[in-house]
Amino acid sequence: MASTMSFHTLADFPHVQPGDDLAQLIADCLAANGLTLEPGDLVALAQKVVSKAEGRYRRLDDVVPTREAEDWAQRTGKDAQLVQITLDEANHVLRYRPNLLVVEQRLGMVMANAGIDQSNIDGSGEQVLLLPEDPDRSAEALAGALERLTGVRPAILITDSVGRAWRIGTCGIAIGAAGIRCVDDIRGDDDMMGRELKVSIVGHGDQLAAAACVAMGEGAEGTPAVLIRGLPVEPEPLPASALVRPAIDDMFR
Repeated sequence: MASTMSFHTLADFPHVQPGDDLAQLIADCLAANGLTLEPGDLVALAQKVVSKAEGRYRRLDDVVPTREAEDWAQRTGKDAQLVQITLDEANHVLRYRPNLLVVEQRLGMVMANAGIDQSNIDGSGEQVLLLPEDPDRSAEALAGALERLTGVRPAILITDSVGRAWRIGTCGIAIGAAGIRCVDDIRGDDDMMGRELKVSIVGHGDQLAAAACVAMGEGAEGTPAVLIRGLPVEPEPLPASALVRPAIDDMFR
């Protein structure tokens, strides 16, 4: 790991609309902030701007709840149309309490309400924003598009903020990535005392996502993009999907 890393929050990032060329917006915003991409750079993006560019909206008034959605709405006190969208984005429900459904999202991630959000979007009372269809694919596409625009292929990290078992508060995680090794298995290496590490697997993508979210902010800051500089080049990248623990290994499912 490099001894020095820097985080550059991109000020004045534009409001993203469906169909926008997100790579061009990033390139323009980098230039407006006096920055140019360099080899080894990583661009971290909040999931919302990726989902907005991809048009991942659903309107509540277009949704007809099923009987299952009506039942979960009664148990949780949630809006039945919102519950239906959650079920559509989930493999199955794992836990619930008032105003909350914890589900296995269709990509395997365990999340509250399947990652569906109504904050910081236009018409938030009428529509919701879903996660990208395939965040790793979105990250790869952005890396390639930025390379075509700038001549430099950055690593890309798509972040989201989620709650965690055992801990209070949300924290940034990686839901999509390209060009970085999101999981670093260091079992078999020696610790500083020369003892062999037996169980150490590092969630490198989540570590970077959490740091990037500190720079982005979690409310009305309007800074969904961060340039991270000083990371070593990853010879064998692993996507964010590698961070999803298989259900068979999950003691809490």
